[in-house]
Amino acid sequence: MNPDGITAAVGESRPRVEGRRKVTGSAHYVADVPVPDLAHGWMVTATVSRGRIRDIDATDTLAQPGVLGVLDHRNARRLNPDAGSYFGPDRSLSLLQDEVIAYAGRPIALVVAETPEQARAAAAMLRVAYDAEPHDIEFSMNHPAVRPASTLFGPEADTGDLEAELAASTVVVDEVYRTPEENHSAMEPHVATAWWEDGHLHALDSNQGPFTISQVMASLFFIDRDRVHIRAEHVGGGFGGKTICGAQIILAAMAAEHFERPVRVALTRRQVFLATGSRPPTEQRVRIGADAGGRLRAIHHHAAFALSPLSEYIEWCTEQARTLYAAPAIRTELSAVPLDILPPCSMRGPGAAPGSFAFESAVDEVAERLRIDPLRLRLLNQPVVAPVSGRPFSTRRLVTCLQEGARRFGWAQRDPRPRVRREGNLLVGTGVAAVAFMAGAFPASATITAEADGTFSVRIGACDIGTGARTALIAVAADALGVGTEQIHLYIGDSDIGPNPGAGGSRGTTSCAFAITETAKALREKLADADLPVTASVDTTPLINWQPGEERYTYSAVFAEVTVDPATGEVRVRRLLGMFAVGRVINPLLARSQLIGGMIGGLSMALHEEEVRDPVTGRLVTADFAGYHISAHADVPDIEADFVADYEPQDPSGFNGLGEIGNAGTAAAIANAVWHATGTRHRDLPISLGRVIEAAAAQDRPEAVSVA
Repeated sequence: MNPDGITAAVGESRPRVEGRRKVTGSAHYVADVPVPDLAHGWMVTATVSRGRIRDIDATDTLAQPGVLGVLDHRNARRLNPDAGSYFGPDRSLSLLQDEVIAYAGRPIALVVAETPEQARAAAAMLRVAYDAEPHDIEFSMNHPAVRPASTLFGPEADTGDLEAELAASTVVVDEVYRTPEENHSAMEPHVATAWWEDGHLHALDSNQGPFTISQVMASLFFIDRDRVHIRAEHVGGGFGGKTICGAQIILAAMAAEHFERPVRVALTRRQVFLATGSRPPTEQRVRIGADAGGRLRAIHHHAAFALSPLSEYIEWCTEQARTLYAAPAIRTELSAVPLDILPPCSMRGPGAAPGSFAFESAVDEVAERLRIDPLRLRLLNQPVVAPVSGRPFSTRRLVTCLQEGARRFGWAQRDPRPRVRREGNLLVGTGVAAVAFMAGAFPASATITAEADGTFSVRIGACDIGTGARTALIAVAADALGVGTEQIHLYIGDSDIGPNPGAGGSRGTTSCAFAITETAKALREKLADADLPVTASVDTTPLINWQPGEERYTYSAVFAEVTVDPATGEVRVRRLLGMFAVGRVINPLLARSQLIGGMIGGLSMALHEEEVRDPVTGRLVTADFAGYHISAHADVPDIEADFVADYEPQDPSGFNGLGEIGNAGTAAAIANAVWHATGTRHRDLPISLGRVIEAAAAQDRPEAVSVA
């Protein structure tokens, strides 16, 4: 109950305010919004991994019914080659600017017609001749072009005498772990509709941050940001794949300007695979030294990831090594390998998901070799302060997550020996993994108007990508204003509302909630003796503490039970339990939904997901859901996600984000459970049927103790 006698909305499980509209089909996604005089563009992508376009013959294409024209590098408008986003200039944004092919799948033309069917049929008639050049897609941390990764996130760790501590350790684990390229696989493919009016660009676009996209588009088209208007009212999933400015909106805007009418570009599932960013492959060497009692003495995590020469990117796999456990010596290294591939981008749990798989697998290997319970080893090495910086934690509830998770999961009844629990022909095992994910808030702006009818109009440039952000922010606004949720009218998903970071990095809702709370304070001060309506606006930029004295993280402990059939290679996840410390929870119903979805994504990462490229052509050969496998209903086990009591002191409302952490630890927990079931360590993901069968065969060869 707040001071005005209104039941508090924050902390209550409330269904999504737009839920009925979505299940009845009345919620309009970008491709559903009718636009007068609409034309349709069909994207044509490069079929070679490196080279040049020798010629484009559009004769047959232009002769097809309904075709308005073809855009390619010979007639497309010039874009700003220095435009970029989070990591600086990104030359992959400059589409249709020259004949150079930097990766297979790069958009090289757009066929525009009256209907999407006409555009698609005409695009199939386009004749493109290439001068192919040798390409390089062979990823390895020992690649001759490997270089240090960007330090945008800060310097890597280097504390203590690593080699001396390793030499003094009773046990040293020194292993290499690998994860493949992964695709975001959002339910809604990328789509945009664009048109121009009086020098202003308007667009409906499936993205995770309309304001950020408007900034990039303004830079690309050499116009003021105030002349770019991007809306994303409903977005059918993103997982990081829609944080970047996509080919669909760039090409739609170019075509709308060229043909002087609205143009929609909707990508097919195959085009999403070919022309939008993925999680990059990683190769990670982890060295951990420990004494006989299980105290860690040395941690060394060297991770490498692939990127494109067209743009910078960081897959920060080393965060766990510098955060989770205490040790006298900690060193982390991050390397980048430029290849002829599409520039990668953040995918749910960026860095933490592949990084925790490698690091938490290695921690389990330490426990295995010392014959110490892996849960006990993790509890034994908890730091009092941040292991690298020495700064205090703002809050740290990882021990509670581990202990409460173990109690609920029944960890105490676990036989620590591998390959001893059987059910018929099945081997049964259990595993655990811990994760920390950096938390915080980005600057955001909000405007709230107290209307004459007693309602409040709340405008903030947030983006709801299916997480329930609308519902959560309505609750935050209601409590901040001391009114019921029925008095809040929330407007989101529009770049015109003002600066906002969008949905990403587990900071979207936290950043927006901070802005709404501060704006509500300002409005309440103005309401005294004022005639309605009254409006207040706040930009939180000057309120953000970029160098806080304490380190801020969210935490999780994931427990998994699996069965393995050594004859068929089939791994089934029977149970997943995740305990999370994510600050004060705004809406437990929606938060659990997010975390369960993240854990399913981690299951998919562990057992199924893998983008595969043809080494001869460099092209992606798993560019659909027939070749790229994701978890389906039959793969989803009994999943439980719950919270430990937590409150974030760095946030005025005690909030932290939770979008990423659900995904991050699950693959490691499952991999550790597979080891416990089979006695064989899998250091390459996914743990596919073939790899399990090979591992089972290797059990008969005494020299083979692991499968990499």
